[in-house]
Amino acid sequence: QVQLVESGGGLVQPGGSLRLSCAASGFTFSSYVMTWYRQAPGKERELVATITSTDGSTNYADSVKGRFTISRDNAKNAVYLQMTSLTLEDTAIYYCHARHRAWPRSQGYWGQGTQVTVSS
Repeated sequence: QVQLVESGGGLVQPGGSLRLSCAASGFTFSSYVMTWYRQAPGKERELVATITSTDGSTNYADSVKGRFTISRDNAKNAVYLQMTSLTLEDTAIYYCHARHRAWPRSQGYWGQGTQVTVSS
């Protein structure tokens, strides 16, 4: 049974930091591309950051470059998102997504999401 369980969300002031975690189980984690998405109220879900399964290459949305860092620990079957210099615009539900490296982008597994609220 595939599971992706996000944690680490919460309320933070502008300029603050949070570290999100996603614990994976039920599949061969090291073979999966891991991605963080987010969805703000009234907006479409957007890609935040991706890390590959092979060489650990990363890719970020322009809006978070230089502020967010995605990483993975294959030994722990986990992926992380370190978020710094948070702004009001980062408020959203953050979702973890897993896609086997041989699958098309339209396929994969989703977590249930964790709420991040940036507010003073």
